[in-house]
Amino acid sequence: MKPIKYLALAALLTISALQARSAGRAIYPEPAQAKTDLAAALKTAAASHKRILLDFGGNWCPDCQALDLYFHDAVNRPILEANFLLVHVNIGHMDANVDLAEEYGIPLHRGVPAVAVLDEQGKLLYSQTSGEFEDMRNMASSDVTRFLRQWKR
Repeated sequence: MKPIKYLALAALLTISALQARSAGRAIYPEPAQAKTDLAAALKTAAASHKRILLDFGGNWCPDCQALDLYFHDAVNRPILEANFLLVHVNIGHMDANVDLAEEYGIPLHRGVPAVAVLDEQGKLLYSQTSGEFEDMRNMASSDVTRFLRQWKR
């Protein structure tokens, strides 16, 4: 029984640490910036032969904050930087950039964060349609690592 209590305490402390580290971080730019950022990423992707990773979410979202921390940890950052251009798409409170979410097959009603992967020409390769990352604060960095490795170039 004691090991279960210690495991539960460790999980709680990890979640608390993630929330504390992410508090006040503005990851997502103003919603109006999304189309400009995507256009710039499309130009860069064509020249650099990298894929585009669209991250739909909001600064208010603790799971979105956790995903960004995992994207930039020591294991995932090199995979991300070598293979992807990351574009943060601010969805406001599920009321902004809804058109982009629809265009790339992201059902916002399933929750955020949600990601889509585009090839270097902007063709949709994959979109999360079942809220796969919506509970990111209860997931591990290794889940993000698996995803990045699966979709890297």
